[in-house]
Amino acid sequence: MDDAGRGQDRLMDEAIDLLIRWQNDPGNAVASDMVRAWRARSIDHERMWARVERVHGASGRVMADRQKAARRSAGHRQAGPSRRAVMLGGGLALGALGAGSLFLPEVLLRARADFITGKGEVRRIVLADQSVTTLGPDSAIAVDFAGMARRIDLLAGMSFFEVAPDPQRPFTVASGDLAVTAQDGAYEVSNDAGFVTLAVDHGRVEAYPRSAEISGALRLEGGELATYAESPRSFERGRRDAGQVALWRDKFIIAERETVSAVIARIGRWIPGRIVAVYPFVGTQRINGIFDLNDPERALEAAVHPAGGRVRKVSSMLTIISPL
Repeated sequence: MDDAGRGQDRLMDEAIDLLIRWQNDPGNAVASDMVRAWRARSIDHERMWARVERVHGASGRVMADRQKAARRSAGHRQAGPSRRAVMLGGGLALGALGAGSLFLPEVLLRARADFITGKGEVRRIVLADQSVTTLGPDSAIAVDFAGMARRIDLLAGMSFFEVAPDPQRPFTVASGDLAVTAQDGAYEVSNDAGFVTLAVDHGRVEAYPRSAEISGALRLEGGELATYAESPRSFERGRRDAGQVALWRDKFIIAERETVSAVIARIGRWIPGRIVAVYPFVGTQRINGIFDLNDPERALEAAVHPAGGRVRKVSSMLTIISPL
């Protein structure tokens, strides 16, 4: 079997296991979160889920009849569908892939995005004007270069922009309520847990909220940093050495008085599945540190520990942050 075939078999195994877990306890929020997170990993994951779900639906009546017969003969309630039941019940229907429905946020994101990455994936993209963007993991951008526009919408995650000079066409990156404009130079924009961070490697940029609540542009040069909080809307300035801008490209993250929630979101782009904080106060703490993404689970532990949190890996698709 070739690599593609083995990959499809692995996805099928994972989808079946998740379906069994979810159907055995459909009211369990953790099981539902695991399914959502798994489906969101890629279009191939979503297609495989739709495929297995459709197979199970088609064979559900037969399976239900078998379960009823088994319960009658055993004289007690039997557990939900087994892996063998799913495989046997749907064996004949597993012949073709079909497009499934994504959850609404994923539908909107994929519909708008021109480029999108998965967990742990870093992608270098050369744009039409020869500008270069390095898109971080679990991130998405939409590109509009129509007419005199050079506009990028950072829909999710983080990206490093190396802007090709063009005095006639400013280069604008928008993320959330913040817009960043430059004629040339290089800078990073990241959007994590309600905070948009701008760090300038070299050149000059202007950042301004698109809402009317804060007036005037914030001007930054190489070595400067600004964090924009969306609620309440405010700027906080700092410094970041040019060599440390977008250091995640080398699998490191630097935090300087950043909220734990923002750091969790950033590190989480290297960790499969969903991260859920059941400790409501951990995210508001401020921390400093350098976090090694070669071991993202340990990096996550190092980020939450000073704030009184601990990391528990429930499954490959779900990580829980709880009090120490």
